[in-house]
Amino acid sequence: MKKTLLLLSLFFNLIVSVQAQLTPPTELQSYYNNVDFSLTGNPLFNDLATETIAKHINILTYTSRHNYLYNADEDLANNANVLLMYNSESRDKREYLSGGNSHSPQTFNTEHVYPQSLIVNNAKGDLHHLRTCDIAINGNRGNKSFTNSSGNYGIVGSGWYPGDEWKGDVARMIMYLNLRYDESFTDIGTLNLFLEWNVEDPVSDFEKQRNEVIATAQGNRNPFIDNPFIATIIWGGTAAENTWGAADNEAPTAPTNVVLNNITTSTIDATWSASADNEAVAKYEVYANGTKNGETTITNYKVTGLNSNTVYAITVLAKDMANNKSDQSEAINGTTLVDNEAPTVPTNITISNQTGTSFRVNWNASTDDSAVTAYEVFIDGALNGSAANTNYDVTGLAISTTYSVSVLAKDSANNMSAQSITVNGTTSDGVSDVSELFFSEYVEGNNFNKALEIVNLTSNNVDLSPYTVKRQSEAVWEAPLQLIGTIAINDVFVIINSSATNATLLQEKDQEVANTTPMTFNGDDRVGLFKNDVLIDIIGDLDGTDTFAKDVTLRRNTNVKGPNTNYSEQSEWSDFFSNTVIYTDIGNFNGTLSLLDNNILNTFKIYPNPTNGNTIYIKTRDNINVSIYNVLGKIIKSTEISERTNNIDISNLSKGIYIVKMSIENKSITKKLIKN
Repeated sequence: MKKTLLLLSLFFNLIVSVQAQLTPPTELQSYYNNVDFSLTGNPLFNDLATETIAKHINILTYTSRHNYLYNADEDLANNANVLLMYNSESRDKREYLSGGNSHSPQTFNTEHVYPQSLIVNNAKGDLHHLRTCDIAINGNRGNKSFTNSSGNYGIVGSGWYPGDEWKGDVARMIMYLNLRYDESFTDIGTLNLFLEWNVEDPVSDFEKQRNEVIATAQGNRNPFIDNPFIATIIWGGTAAENTWGAADNEAPTAPTNVVLNNITTSTIDATWSASADNEAVAKYEVYANGTKNGETTITNYKVTGLNSNTVYAITVLAKDMANNKSDQSEAINGTTLVDNEAPTVPTNITISNQTGTSFRVNWNASTDDSAVTAYEVFIDGALNGSAANTNYDVTGLAISTTYSVSVLAKDSANNMSAQSITVNGTTSDGVSDVSELFFSEYVEGNNFNKALEIVNLTSNNVDLSPYTVKRQSEAVWEAPLQLIGTIAINDVFVIINSSATNATLLQEKDQEVANTTPMTFNGDDRVGLFKNDVLIDIIGDLDGTDTFAKDVTLRRNTNVKGPNTNYSEQSEWSDFFSNTVIYTDIGNFNGTLSLLDNNILNTFKIYPNPTNGNTIYIKTRDNINVSIYNVLGKIIKSTEISERTNNIDISNLSKGIYIVKMSIENKSITKKLIKN
């Protein structure tokens, strides 16, 4: 909570990887005795989390908050009152809303800054995120995620801005919940937003009072109130106020002895002598011809993304933890090599998505000593077009006709590979073509991370103006969402909830909808695709009321070629549970192998599974691409295997559950892997 303005000019954009040099004041040294403040990043986070959990000796129930909360939120100017969250009004302590409270009026209740509906049960009574709040304001906030703005509190779009005077309080409470209970930042806002608020709204005396009262009641403290700079040391971002140390205004010395070596057609390795600083150097920034190429915490760096046969002036500057920057080093020139080497020839050319007038060409990526920049696709020996990715849609073809298809790769120096081997692609007779749009993916992720994907497998671009999407709740179709734009052949259209925070959803969106129907579906809501107000496709049983798709992604199987108003999850859909790989395929219709694809499905066997070893094997007769994801949906290993080389090294995987995705010819299946 900001009571005075502090002029902060410390901008620090990298998680610090040097000694933090933090020493708690005398009165806190006993509490933090087991925390090693020479650590940074995750190690410091883990140390603090261990201590915060261990010191939390009195786990309060939500109903017991009345014994402590009003003293914690006591108005510093009037000990008979509390200071309310968001509007900063002072109210009589006796006005709390409770069925057991006989006082009148009852004007305030308890705000869960991290909403009750999103948080783990044993955190609901934790005083560190409970605040007194005006009843009406608390109702307006609801469970909205936090979003940025300025000025007073209020609704901003579909989010909630706590106000300039309270955003720092919010940030430090959410950081505590992440530290103490591993609660997600993305469920309630973003880490970068909270780091920004932590800087802009410094710790107030009111927050310090709360921390002391709660420490007495629960046994544990909020370390980000004790020193907001701890958040900077852990997560980076603009440097917050370091309340345990003096300000650092001294810049590091400029790096010296810059040496360039290992020069290729597109990269230059640079090394230099370390800079000196009165505290510690945090990072170095490396520039090529005056443009920042990247940064590092060590004294060497590979400058990448360069053009061949080009002179580059390489300079380096140093920054410390307070973002004081040195002068740039002396410029050293290096010339990239001439690129005369062509990329490798594209391989594994396949044809998919055939209609009477089009098909899709797919291939495996080429490699190059510089970088592959484009692929050219040839139909019957003539150039048809180019693509930056590894697929290309050929259109304007004749029905029931076979065409020869080949692909070549080009690099940044315009060197071209030879054309790939020629494969045949045959259009359909047009009679059995897909004639209508249909749902291809449904995402019911955590919080507001909800999305619908519609695919166009017809032989024409489709105007969306006749189409709407509706949510059916308790057997009632609600207000329609009018779709906007067109869907190209073999493309998809992604609709998201505008309050979504997942980066993949935000990147792939074609249309976003405020947190209203139909993009508020939960696991028991049906979703329908309508054309001219006639239902043509549905997710969920029509007029059903059971919960069928909570916290899951549903992907349409590749055997589905059109819409269906009779929902059948078993034959048409595959499900992926929340916190696995639920967002990884949105924006592409690759589908998943249906149970009808037994000839391929049965060839994929993982063994041993579960395993306590460092190697797994996949039984297959084909060349397949394998990706392994952790439970957060992050890809941690990718490889290609075959019948002869079918082993995968998993020695770097810790114990836990993983998702293995196996892909072949634009089809994929996933299996669970357990490492004991």
